[in-house]
Amino acid sequence: MLKVSDLTVSYGAIAALGGVSFEIEQGAIVTLIGGNGAGKTTTLRTISGLLRPQAGRIEFEGEDLTRVPAHRIVARGLCHVPEGRMIFSNLSVDENLAMGAYLLRDAAAVARNRDYVFSVFPRLKERLKQMAGTLSGGEQQMLAIGRALMGSPKFLMLDEPSLGIAPRLISTIFEKIVEINREHGITILLVEQNANLALEVSRRAYVLETGRIVMQGDSKQLRADPQLKATYLGG
Repeated sequence: MLKVSDLTVSYGAIAALGGVSFEIEQGAIVTLIGGNGAGKTTTLRTISGLLRPQAGRIEFEGEDLTRVPAHRIVARGLCHVPEGRMIFSNLSVDENLAMGAYLLRDAAAVARNRDYVFSVFPRLKERLKQMAGTLSGGEQQMLAIGRALMGSPKFLMLDEPSLGIAPRLISTIFEKIVEINREHGITILLVEQNANLALEVSRRAYVLETGRIVMQGDSKQLRADPQLKATYLGG
């Protein structure tokens, strides 16, 4: 469904990605893991059109998206939930969800998507008129994911969904991520510092170090790898 080939991205003179390549099959959950500064967020931002690569190619469902503007990438069904959630704090929960559906012209589809979001995250329905900035960290993450779901995505990229969330809510968020994938067939690319959790819910994993993929394979096999355990899984 997604094919990234030899992606090279720089911030001025600083190389962030140096020839990153990977593929994601339709219906899978795939994770990118790595330390701070490894290039995980840069990879997602480049796929979603927020950054322009110096070299390489991004194909989504066989179509070249490498130079396609971000809003047209969203229209093709590839949605990005950014690190830090980036909700509209001064808008209500309801208004944030409406922003996620800005490309949809079918009122019935918007209504169906809202009902779906409320089925996944009932708490958002309870907080509908509340200002988004007053929600807890976990509720804001639910809203960020819900806003993306309002756009009828086929492919969802999630950047650090556990960041800044109370431990009791992290498992809930990840249960919902698995539910979104299994029950609705949405393909997911997950970036997550909690490598144990990411490998637990994903089918396949890629390990990034200083802008290059240094390890890849089945998530269960990687969880058992001594080198990976020592570096990312706490021994």
